[in-house]
Amino acid sequence: MVKKIFLVLICLIGLIIFVSTLHGQGSKKTITLPSGEVVFDLNGEWEALYEFYGLRSDWGSYPQIVKITQEGSSLIGVRMMDDPYNPKGWEAIRGELDKSGFKNVQMIAAPTHQIDSKGTISSDGNKIIIDNGEYLRLTLTRK
Repeated sequence: MVKKIFLVLICLIGLIIFVSTLHGQGSKKTITLPSGEVVFDLNGEWEALYEFYGLRSDWGSYPQIVKITQEGSSLIGVRMMDDPYNPKGWEAIRGELDKSGFKNVQMIAAPTHQIDSKGTISSDGNKIIIDNGEYLRLTLTRK
């Protein structure tokens, strides 16, 4: 009887440790704003793929690395290497987050050309898709 109670106690302790570890991993990719709202933490380097489609499909696609810097709910992404249309160091995206994902987001094609877009963030916060709905899609994957 004592052996069974000891075995059940060990199993319960193991389950508690396992569940708390899973819970802790999920909370690492969020930020709590001063307002109390919880948003994704998108800081860091992301592998990016620009894909042109529709009328601009002949422009093709190309890879990029984008470094996102987030301050509160606002974010800016900067190109980390030259690409066919923009040099390293130029802005790639800017946007603002709310608890459900992007409140607004723009792809930056040149310093004077911002493309209003819609963005979605995967439930684990490791993939972002930004699309203007006409000719350009940007897929970002956390490194």
